Amino acid sequence: MPAIAQATDAERHFESLVREHSTDLFRLAVRLTGQQAEAEDVVQRAFLRALEAIRRGAFRGDSEARTWLYRIVLNVVFDERRRASRFERFRAQPQARVVSAESVEAGAVLRELRQSLEALPDDQRTALVLKELHGLSGRQTAEVMSRSEASIEQLLVRARISLRARFDHD
Repeated sequence: MPAIAQATDAERHFESLVREHSTDLFRLAVRLTGQQAEAEDVVQRAFLRALEAIRRGAFRGDSEARTWLYRIVLNVVFDERRRASRFERFRAQPQARVVSAESVEAGAVLRELRQSLEALPDDQRTALVLKELHGLSGRQTAEVMSRSEASIEQLLVRARISLRARFDHD
């Protein structure tokens, strides 16, 4: 009878991280990429990086696991953007099927919001998404983005001003 391999402590720790944080990481990735399929790929690559780091002993617990994982997701998203811009890939976005006037209006508002967020510089959009949509504190957002809390507040102020100006002009 073959021996059953037992999970290492690192693998058990990783499994608990996946269970606890996968939904939030997916939401973050969708908000940053704007595409569900791309977000799924981002989260998968992020978890692979996290597992490798855990196995190497690189995660020492200096930060919260949540903020550490958010940082990995951000790195994967930015790495993919750099790679995509180098290869100048263009992706077509499928159109959603519309069934009612309310869904048409809601879809238009969501598209406008997504376009407005996408128009923001990466650092402003990231700070806004982490703080306002994912509920991270200013300190946690600063930790994820490797910035000071004061610079995060400035990014948020600039992002809000830009969004307000965009909606006031439309």
